[in-house]
Amino acid sequence: MWCHKLLHLQSRLQNLMKRGDIGQALHLSNFKSLFSLSIHWCHTASKSVNCTWHQREDHLELQYASTVMRFDYVWLRDHCRSASCYNSKTHQRSLDTASVDLCIKPKTIRLDKTTLFFTWPDGHVTRYDLDWLVKNSYEGQKQKVIHPRILWNAQLYQQAQVPSVDFQSFLESNDELKKFLQNFLLYGIAFVENVPPTQEHTEKLAERVSLIRETIYGRMWYFTSDFSRGDTAYTKLALDRHTDTTYFQEPCGYNNYDRAVINTVPYDVVHRWYIAHRTLTTELRKPENELWVKLKPGKVLFIDNWRVLHGRESFTGYRQLCGCYLTRDDVLNTARFLGLHA
Repeated sequence: MWCHKLLHLQSRLQNLMKRGDIGQALHLSNFKSLFSLSIHWCHTASKSVNCTWHQREDHLELQYASTVMRFDYVWLRDHCRSASCYNSKTHQRSLDTASVDLCIKPKTIRLDKTTLFFTWPDGHVTRYDLDWLVKNSYEGQKQKVIHPRILWNAQLYQQAQVPSVDFQSFLESNDELKKFLQNFLLYGIAFVENVPPTQEHTEKLAERVSLIRETIYGRMWYFTSDFSRGDTAYTKLALDRHTDTTYFQEPCGYNNYDRAVINTVPYDVVHRWYIAHRTLTTELRKPENELWVKLKPGKVLFIDNWRVLHGRESFTGYRQLCGCYLTRDDVLNTARFLGLHA
């Protein structure tokens, strides 16, 4: 409809200029120049779908499902899900991204019900479901609701009265496992009770959640006080608040014991580091930020090493402890499999 009007106005403008009616021609010429700005990007969508788009110079602006999204044309070509560009069985690209012209633009764009069709300069056609675009757009991802995390202290955690999960229910019921992971995502810690106090049952429990990560300590670590190990964890001494494996290439977090010599920053930064360290340590050692739990045989504690530090008081007597490290990706994958937005 708009194209017909534009052609009519353009024809009328030419006739006026031939007749010498310059004033009216200039008026229409100004209107034409204004209209030409919008004809490149304004498209009327199907009446059955509340969708509009603007074809910008280097990207598509799409409004659908109360969301305004922007898609680079290279992105739209690169993410094509046609059989020649994408293997739907392996979920891998067949298209060589490096072969896509970085200045590519679609020749035409059309909407059919809830599908946008892009025809590219070489004739290839890409189709996108509108809901898929919303789900995979940057703007759509910002609206995505992930499972909340609670910033807590001892009082807040105790008031919440977070329940532990029974060992047998944990193994047999996905609903119980889901409840456990909900609490773990919320607080960064979670407990399982009534676990037979053996290494085998602890391992079985851990494997219900994730793959067990092999480390320099082995698959499962099991220890008592042993000063010959050369590690404070294997003594009866107190351990300050810390996270483990800070000396790995993929460290879990902060550890005040395993810091290497500070020799990678100049002297004027070193003092600032000590000031920041003092501020952090003071905050960590505030009693209101500490939750003391007395572990007993049969009680297993899961800790998110990216969120929660742990430690212990010094002790006397004999103590046995076993545990392991889980792969973070697999913990989150289990949560997603159970329907949590981890």
